[in-house]
Amino acid sequence: MSKVVLAYSGGLDTSVILKWLEVERGYEVIAYAADIGQKEELGGLPEKASATGAVKCVVSDLREEFARDFIFPMLRAGAVYEDRYLLGTSIARPLIAKEQVRIAKAEGAEAVSHGATGKGNDQVRFELTYAALAPELKVVAPWREWDIQSRAELMAFAKKYGIPVPVTAAKPYSSDRNLLHISFEGGKLEDPWNGPDEDMFLLSVSPENAPDSPVELEIGYENGNPVSVNGENLSPYDLIDRLNRLGGENGIGRADIVENRITGMKSRGVYETPGGTILHEARIALESITTDAEVATVRRELMPRYAGLVYEGNWFAPERELLQKLFDEAASPLTGVVRLKLYKGNVTVTGRKADKSLYSQEVASFEEDGGYAHSDAEGFIRLKGLRLKIRNLLNR
Repeated sequence: MSKVVLAYSGGLDTSVILKWLEVERGYEVIAYAADIGQKEELGGLPEKASATGAVKCVVSDLREEFARDFIFPMLRAGAVYEDRYLLGTSIARPLIAKEQVRIAKAEGAEAVSHGATGKGNDQVRFELTYAALAPELKVVAPWREWDIQSRAELMAFAKKYGIPVPVTAAKPYSSDRNLLHISFEGGKLEDPWNGPDEDMFLLSVSPENAPDSPVELEIGYENGNPVSVNGENLSPYDLIDRLNRLGGENGIGRADIVENRITGMKSRGVYETPGGTILHEARIALESITTDAEVATVRRELMPRYAGLVYEGNWFAPERELLQKLFDEAASPLTGVVRLKLYKGNVTVTGRKADKSLYSQEVASFEEDGGYAHSDAEGFIRLKGLRLKIRNLLNR
């Protein structure tokens, strides 16, 4: 029997897929789950996978790698998709697929499989990673291949093979969680006029119910990466985890977005990204005093392209790697401290300082010249206005 490595969560969908791969396709199934900070109980997965028919289950702790090698590079680039989305799901899929490929090679598997649907973005993100890292592996995408067409048929298949079916009411939302965020889609959210229910949120309190007193904190940076909170050095994972807690307690990081999917349709999602929102604002503040004006312009022009590459699953594509070098170089002067205030859903920057600050108080001050000759501005304005004068003369 050939082996296949399945990206497995232990939920109904991937449990059915596991059994389908075994009985319908004749594979020996190796179940694989990635711990990327989703805070879910993963300890019982090997037993559950074995009971469903897996020959083996691998649970990989990828939390620090996810923070250090995926989230942090993306933060250095300041990536935001379509002005709002901080790419929490998008950035996780390449890492999950990368580890899946590693396991497939180590186990001598000929195929990999995932539970993404034929309508979504994740099928593209998984499979572009497979193509970049191991094109020789066969890809099995059940939702594009099997005859199951409805939730009722999925549950009937599960009952046929003794796979536990949830007896509680179906969750009104589909959610995805990792260290960076949690997303909610489907159910009543499919109508973009419907607001989300307050009891849906898991990482944050509502801004209205957040504490009445603001919380101040300082985030330290070295060469573009956050390294400390309130003077305490933390690992990449622990730092984001700490900011998730602080941000969530103060109602930070909620976003309600209608985005354009890779497959061409629009999709509505609600997101919680507490720590990522804080770090995004902190980076902007530190860049304001460390980044040259023209370099900042180039960053702003190229950032949407980079964000689109991450969203579409092109993490291992050469153009993303090329842009990463540019953004890393631009972020290299970012060593300093940012002071912020968290208050009822808002992140307010109250101070910033840097070892290599381009801000000169002496030059910028209204109280002294600081070596700046006011008369120099006359010729500058004359040159800047020349094209406007010529245009006015022509229009006459």
